[in-house]
Amino acid sequence: MKAQWLKNLIKHPCAEKFIGCVAFCYLKFVGLTTRWQSVTGVKETYETIAKDGSAIIIGWHGRTLIMPYFWNKSSKLNALVSPHRDGRMIMYILEKFGIGHISGSSDKNAKDAALELMQNLKDGNSIAIIPDGPRGPSMELTMSPIFYAQKSGKPILGITYSIADSIVVSKSWDDMLIPLPFHKGMYAITEPIYIPHDATTEQLEEYRQKVENTLNELTWQLDKKMGLPYIAKGKRPRKSRKEIYEEQHQSPEKQKEGK
Repeated sequence: MKAQWLKNLIKHPCAEKFIGCVAFCYLKFVGLTTRWQSVTGVKETYETIAKDGSAIIIGWHGRTLIMPYFWNKSSKLNALVSPHRDGRMIMYILEKFGIGHISGSSDKNAKDAALELMQNLKDGNSIAIIPDGPRGPSMELTMSPIFYAQKSGKPILGITYSIADSIVVSKSWDDMLIPLPFHKGMYAITEPIYIPHDATTEQLEEYRQKVENTLNELTWQLDKKMGLPYIAKGKRPRKSRKEIYEEQHQSPEKQKEGK
């Protein structure tokens, strides 16, 4: 009961915005103080966006913190953000980096968010998606970016980075990389990958694997150069107490459906 007031305070919109602003200041400080050994693909990315009008930008859940650092605001970019509390704090961070947001997730407002993402691409706005979130498996690509690219004709660009001596939160499902200031770092964006409009189901799966493998290989390459441990893909988050309770108290019919 004593901690309830603190929980309520943290959930207040003003507190969420304050935390988001503090996080932005920290990430900006990290970016400014990092000794970037290489920054590849950024210039080419802006050229691709200028040529194609917009692009589909992706990155892994565990590498989101520094992803927006090199965005130069030369064109409009809107990121898909969860409507939940963590997503709202991320929204404040993105706003400070000059990036807009689209509210939605796989379990809430999914259809409306998908339509809005497609409309953004048609309107010439780039979109950003975290294709292994919010529930994993980590570093495994869902089909959503592939479908958006196929329907819109826009390229997929994968962003990743690695900073030496970062904290790897191995207990989290996404092995979140928390960078520290004043260290060496590397930042890279993949070459654009286009999905043919007439690609078959089998070909779409091949492209999905290609995009996933390209981004993973690049991430592992940077981590190795920065002296970070190998981070395997495929981790899932542990079930929350709420999920376990709901499974234990669901009807016999639903239990049979889940088997």
